[in-house]
Amino acid sequence: MTMIRRSFLASLAAAGLALAAGPALARQLSLGEISGYLNGLQSATSGFTQINGDGSIQTGTMYIKRPGRIRFEYAGDRSMMIAGGGQVAVFDARSNTGPERYPLNQTPLSIILERNVDLGRAGMVTGHSSDGTKTTVTAQDPARPQMGSIQMVFTADPVELRQWVVTDDAGRKTTVVLNDLAAGAGISDAKFNIRSEMSNW
Repeated sequence: MTMIRRSFLASLAAAGLALAAGPALARQLSLGEISGYLNGLQSATSGFTQINGDGSIQTGTMYIKRPGRIRFEYAGDRSMMIAGGGQVAVFDARSNTGPERYPLNQTPLSIILERNVDLGRAGMVTGHSSDGTKTTVTAQDPARPQMGSIQMVFTADPVELRQWVVTDDAGRKTTVVLNDLAAGAGISDAKFNIRSEMSNW
């Protein structure tokens, strides 16, 4: 296990202990409250730490502008992932070719980017629980369950999205832990313009 991975996992454990040592247990959020929170999250920025299926760790900055738009800029190189215009483009700084592209509705991340998030839809939520400090919801697209799922973690009072785990159609898991989420940020639409980024690339 690398030094950075040991350090990150230790910090996660410390954060978990800090939450557990809090003065009161957090209530379990309802699906309606979570849907309302996501629908109200029109734009936001956040630092993030990403744990990939192979155990590697990346950090960077995330920009979200609902509906349908999100951007991850990875620290250390030019790599990024952009969703916009119904498409997802993955720009890999190690590749000599253009970005890998696929429809947004083929990734479970599309669930939180929908114009109207409704976790109460039949067949969407496959898990909903609380451990006393946070509420965890696992959701899938009822029309495309084979495309995978997203497990979201929220804290309450005020409601805030803290992390998610995306499981893709091949069973690979990618965890994104958010830090310093700032809602209501002014973000230019240009950040989600895949064609423009392809030209610059």
